[in-house]
Amino acid sequence: MNTKIQRRPVDLSTGRFASDTPEILQRVLLGRGVTSEEELDHRLNRLHAPEAMRGLSDAVRILEQSVRAGEKILIVGDFDADGATSSTLAVLALGAMGAAGVDFLVPNRFDYGYGLTPEIVEVAKDYGPDLLITVDNGISSIDGVAAARAAGMKVVVTDHHLPGSELPDADAIVNPNQPDCEFPSKNLAGVGVIFYLLSRLKSALEQGGWFAESGIAPPNMAEYLDLVALGTVADLVPLDRNNRILVHQGIARIRAGRCRPGIEALLEVAGRDQRRLSTTDIGFILGPRINAAGRLDDIGTGIRCLMTRDPSEARELAAELDALNRDRKAIEQGMQREAMAALEKLQLEGEVPWSLCLYDEQWHQGVVGILASRIKEKFHRPVIAFAEGDNGLIKGSARSIPGLHIRDALSDVAATRPDLITKFGGHAMAAGLSLPRDNLPAFTEAFEAAVRARLTEAQLQAVIDSDGALQPADFTLQTAAALRALAPWGQAFPEPTFDGEFLLLQQRIVGERHLKMVVAPESSPQQALDAIAFNVDTDQWPQPTERVRLAYKLDINEFRGRESLQLLVNYLEPA
Repeated sequence: MNTKIQRRPVDLSTGRFASDTPEILQRVLLGRGVTSEEELDHRLNRLHAPEAMRGLSDAVRILEQSVRAGEKILIVGDFDADGATSSTLAVLALGAMGAAGVDFLVPNRFDYGYGLTPEIVEVAKDYGPDLLITVDNGISSIDGVAAARAAGMKVVVTDHHLPGSELPDADAIVNPNQPDCEFPSKNLAGVGVIFYLLSRLKSALEQGGWFAESGIAPPNMAEYLDLVALGTVADLVPLDRNNRILVHQGIARIRAGRCRPGIEALLEVAGRDQRRLSTTDIGFILGPRINAAGRLDDIGTGIRCLMTRDPSEARELAAELDALNRDRKAIEQGMQREAMAALEKLQLEGEVPWSLCLYDEQWHQGVVGILASRIKEKFHRPVIAFAEGDNGLIKGSARSIPGLHIRDALSDVAATRPDLITKFGGHAMAAGLSLPRDNLPAFTEAFEAAVRARLTEAQLQAVIDSDGALQPADFTLQTAAALRALAPWGQAFPEPTFDGEFLLLQQRIVGERHLKMVVAPESSPQQALDAIAFNVDTDQWPQPTERVRLAYKLDINEFRGRESLQLLVNYLEPA
């Protein structure tokens, strides 16, 4: 796969920063659309006000009536980290507000699939709810919402996924992406949506005297921001300013030890220092362990881990999740070997298609999403990986590349060939779908046509966006710490990456596939810098070259109480 390094265009004159702000920080911020220090204010009172969120007032009214009437409330969530944090937050916060009976139900992905289906409504009837609230799903559950209301339940849908042409006939819908919603941030995760709703509910109950009447202390909604940060980062939604505030506040609580025992236990079992938690730790340590439960078994294990107040129980559940994550990795590695063997054969036979659709009847349904991500990263193509479903269907998980809205591409296929796909839904960068196994060849052809209609050949080349070159004087712990202070980093607000050519002074493989190097800037050959590139191709590295071009992050390596500067290398090639 060809990779191009391109530098973000930045006009320093457009910034409104303090005169003593270092140029490197200005370049990084302007490259992410931040033009002043004011936009780095992460206080909670800088969040967008909830009033512009369509359907919020109706949902608050319904929930307030339900709490006051002592009705049974059932939360129906999704089987990923966003769904788990959303479900946990809803159950805990409603309980703290005095709701009489709150329970949760998450469909097992292997038995029921995604969302509020008529089948899961049948299961929900056993709970006897008066009010059903969806979290992180529901916007496409036309039949499920109808079934729930026909069974006498009130239904409030809270979701963040893109709606289809028809909305469910719920009592209230809260989703910033629904038509005519004027809420400025369209990037809230499911957990962010339910946080907004319940924060407003708490205010309404307080203004109506509920807490005073009931002798209940109003909950501090900021106590749930650890869950909001976890779900937001793990769901890979863009970190616009509103989401950065939520994530920043949640991370601050976790670092200060004011978080769920389950989060502390998950960090402990992974050997991570809670006091130094970053979005990277959430994305690669916490999120995968919660998700492993939904991928291989039952997300309820993850929800119970997040929900418990007992540190001992939290440690037991965290250990279960850690074991599931190890199993998930082993399954994924086997699937990846099989997929790569098939794709290498495809490469030998000719040009790689613009899209890749892969299927193996032995693949695990819960892991195909990760497989699709890995293949996408290697080939820089939109990828759909399919596993066996039920009743002759196969279930696919799609991952996209910049420039292609994957859900819209699937919508193109559904419009031109409505006979192919049974159902689909998702985001710009990730989607899910089901189709009859026998339709796969025709679907593969139709999807390739849809991708070619939406992409250009140039977009099939992987691009690393760089914040430019660093000067020798920039390679300091102070610079690295100043960059770290601009966090949280994440989707659409990426951690700073720099590029340049270096002298390669030393190189060796450590572990199985990590290249440890000592490099020096060409203009300062005496300035030796430690660098490491993870998971390199050991057929290519080490290699006899004296100069390398690197794309890298400026990192602070902490070992036995000592801090040292380190370059975390994203990409390298001989120069």
